[in-house]
Amino acid sequence: MKVDTVIVGAGSAGLSALREVRRYTDDFLLVNDGHWGTTCAAVGCMPSKALIEAANAYHRRTALEEFGIRGADGLRVEIPAVLARVRRMRDAFVKGPEAVPENLGERAFAGRARLLGPGRLEVNGETVEARAIILAPGSSPVVPGPWRDFGDRILTTETLFEQTDLPRRIAVIGMGAVGVEIAQALARLGLDVAGFDAIEGLAGIDDADVLAAFRLRIETEFALHLGAPAELEEAGGAIRVTGSGGSFEADAVLAAMGRRPNIEGLGLETLGVPLDDKGMPEIDPASLRIGDLRVFLAGDANGFRPLLHEAADEGHIAGRMAAPDAQRAGLCRRTPLFITFSSPQVARVGPPLSKIGEMDIATGRADFSKQARARMAQSAAGILHIHAERETGRLLAAEMCVPGGEHLAHLLALALERNMTVADMLAMPFYHPVLEEGLRSALRDLAKNVAIAGGSDLSDCKAIGHEALD
Repeated sequence: MKVDTVIVGAGSAGLSALREVRRYTDDFLLVNDGHWGTTCAAVGCMPSKALIEAANAYHRRTALEEFGIRGADGLRVEIPAVLARVRRMRDAFVKGPEAVPENLGERAFAGRARLLGPGRLEVNGETVEARAIILAPGSSPVVPGPWRDFGDRILTTETLFEQTDLPRRIAVIGMGAVGVEIAQALARLGLDVAGFDAIEGLAGIDDADVLAAFRLRIETEFALHLGAPAELEEAGGAIRVTGSGGSFEADAVLAAMGRRPNIEGLGLETLGVPLDDKGMPEIDPASLRIGDLRVFLAGDANGFRPLLHEAADEGHIAGRMAAPDAQRAGLCRRTPLFITFSSPQVARVGPPLSKIGEMDIATGRADFSKQARARMAQSAAGILHIHAERETGRLLAAEMCVPGGEHLAHLLALALERNMTVADMLAMPFYHPVLEEGLRSALRDLAKNVAIAGGSDLSDCKAIGHEALD
């Protein structure tokens, strides 16, 4: 079989690539191994956020007394009902991607693809020749081999949401974004939860002050054992998990140590390009091209930025670059944006502080434990740091653990994308009373230490000095 373009993988990156490929040809194949619902919609972003929303709704009862609302202790949560709702929502989200093979007909193949060289693949035992190949096979949860001896008591995000009920005691191993989100959600639903990680980190936070503020808050909801690898052993029908500072007996363990690119058996070694010790070729992030070949590696499988919006962008880029008349230069990437949907929310915009380098920077800070609107909502906690070039005032990056962090992070990402300065941001309108006033507080603090000449006179407005109005 000969076709113009083959796309391997029907996840977020593969489907985004498909949209671009169809702009230049109808002579394509889409090959997918496994479910057609995408990782995000089926087992990732969407079901996890449905679980988090249920957990936060139930947890809200703990603040009702402060509002003068009585009787909250009569509320109860039914885990089977919560999980049933998660699956109903998940099933609605995956309908679109699951319809792809039916819509494409003979252009869609269910099966495993393996490269035979730069322009050749084997698909279900048949050789396919293609002018361009886009690889987007996705990723799979990391589960250490010995842990498999514990059977279905070891959960991953690919099995968690299929449970009709959950045991009372769950250990979450891996305190990255996913681990923190799920651990806090399960704890808020009334389960006994402990979190473990080999490093002294949480949610990928790079800024030490932000990490300290977040850890102080999250430790009030479940126990943390950070700084040593977790060890598992049988304990009379339970699983004893031992880590830094102690152990925890669990009925089930959620493995949340990240995901591994699905490149094993993909045949990357047949491309004739160097591979690193993980079997990964060098990839141009602007074009997703492997070497000088018409072969592209996009989405979670390249490990660059394993997030849905990045995967969709990479599929778009790969689809564009695979066109016969594509320019060599590639496309610009968007400002990096990372969000953890915990409470408070963790977010980073731009590069982490440790990666900014030798540049002379200034930092603006805001303490959200004192932020007026957050105090009204009984959610006041956390800090926001914004970094800028000291000489020019150009915004460079930000990191935070604050209520409404997903929204503040988007505002800052838009500002970084447009190369705005501190003065530019302070000249923008801020309503009152809103959480965004905490962002303005950090910008005002930052403005004390950067050049802001050239901004509107409004950007020179000082804090009034009254808590209710600042």
